[in-house]
Amino acid sequence: MAVVRILSSIMKSKLILASASLRRSKILKELGLTFEVIIPDVDEVHWNDDPVGTVEENAKRKCNCISQQYPDMIVIAADTVVVFDGKCLGKPKTIQEAREMLGLFSGKSQTVYSGIAIATPQESLDLYLEKSEVHFRKISDTVIDQYFSLVDPLDKAGGYDIDQHSDLIISGYDGSWTNIMGLPKEIIEKILCK
Repeated sequence: MAVVRILSSIMKSKLILASASLRRSKILKELGLTFEVIIPDVDEVHWNDDPVGTVEENAKRKCNCISQQYPDMIVIAADTVVVFDGKCLGKPKTIQEAREMLGLFSGKSQTVYSGIAIATPQESLDLYLEKSEVHFRKISDTVIDQYFSLVDPLDKAGGYDIDQHSDLIISGYDGSWTNIMGLPKEIIEKILCK
């Protein structure tokens, strides 16, 4: 794959994370990567019956937006959705909506999809997909109140952050922990950390 050859010499190129997500920035920092954050201004899609298409299209839009402005840079973008009971869920718009989401998740499992787009100078954009499962504890209203006193649910797909106080609401998971956070480090390591 051409992108692997280009990215193996990442120290010669500048890396841009096309995302406002603090969790995505944290993952890249933990991998030891140096990067700049530039937030793309794009209209995102939300196809309720197509979570894979949704995350791939949104990641591609974000990546293209920034790579067109900075064609000599390496650009990484991502999009994450939660699929529960056949519905594609994004970020809750209100605390009440976040409360309803966690109430629905109580004692059940959901799937988290992330689409990752990487553009390199003089190369085409490459898309990657990661899927994980999250298993929730039985969650009472009291626990939801406690969780929301510790974690802001409004900027997170599904209204929760597995990396913050997840022991209150999550009993386990299958797949990539960092995918559930919004950027699977396994894919990034494979491509950027050679």
